[in-house]
Amino acid sequence: MDKTDRKIARIIQKNGRASSAEIAQAVGVSVSTANERVRRLTSSGIVKDWRAIINPSSVGVKLCAMILVDMTYEHEEEDTATLATFPEIQEIHHISGARSYLIKIRVNDTDALQLFLKEKVKPLKSVVRTESFIVLDTVKETTEVIIGEAEI
Repeated sequence: MDKTDRKIARIIQKNGRASSAEIAQAVGVSVSTANERVRRLTSSGIVKDWRAIINPSSVGVKLCAMILVDMTYEHEEEDTATLATFPEIQEIHHISGARSYLIKIRVNDTDALQLFLKEKVKPLKSVVRTESFIVLDTVKETTEVIIGEAEI
């Protein structure tokens, strides 16, 4: 990625609906060049996906929780693949330290969280224990990553 690609990536990361003309003007290239660079960023895998970010509470998904999961090595790969299929789970991170995984989940309420743990997580062969943390308030949540040098 050169300097222009990084600028374009910053723009589309903040506003995926930015027009080619807006991108071209912001980075000082032609519209066709901007289009080609966006296509290249996408085809190379730098841009992973294009999507809308939905406000969870506006669609009734009001509870966000973080779940620490301890797993045994046996069946771990199979079970993490199963976990990845559950639409309630937004993120699964293999972590260092005393726990195996950190999972971010969104469900309707605490009853739904309890049911999810009881029916989907705890029955998995490698799961030894879980510890859940209910998010009371979110101060910052983003999908944006720092591209090149951070702008101050």
